[in-house]
Amino acid sequence: MNKTEIRKRILSKLKALPHPTYVEWSNQIAVKLYNLETWKSSDTIAITISRGKEVDTKSIIEKAWQEGKRIVVPKCKPETKEMTFRILESFDQLEVVYYGLEEPKESITKAVSTDEIDAVIVPGVVFNLDGYRIGYGGGYYDRFLTNYNGCTIALAFEMQLVSQIPVEDHDIPVQTIITNERVLLCHTS
Repeated sequence: MNKTEIRKRILSKLKALPHPTYVEWSNQIAVKLYNLETWKSSDTIAITISRGKEVDTKSIIEKAWQEGKRIVVPKCKPETKEMTFRILESFDQLEVVYYGLEEPKESITKAVSTDEIDAVIVPGVVFNLDGYRIGYGGGYYDRFLTNYNGCTIALAFEMQLVSQIPVEDHDIPVQTIITNERVLLCHTS
């Protein structure tokens, strides 16, 4: 199966996930994240705003704020396929852009440099056990991660893990995957 077929299959499984199960599994993942040494030692965490049946990140963002951590969220530039991270201090600083994505309003948020980010929570639709992922096909994170040397973590429901996915030369694996059942250490180099 190619990436498009695998992505489609997993997205349809996610869509069928009952809401109570989605909430329970998201909470299980969040608790595992909070117990990670990476979470505890990170001051600045990059994370996307979840939508649909992606693992809920809004509660994670709120927990980070309570703990005094700095949250940065991506602002994508579709014309250049580049992404910058901007400080988010309130959900009011978000606006809905293309594809229903929520991104920071540039006029009221400040950008941070890549080297200020301690950990990046990398989104994806499908992951293999080595930390390689299939995202939504934009390639923003693969480009960003090329120049990022900090910790990378993915949050995924167990059903989003597959044994094999096509891996291309430019694909960069995440170091850790947290599911509702386990924490997988993939690439810790």
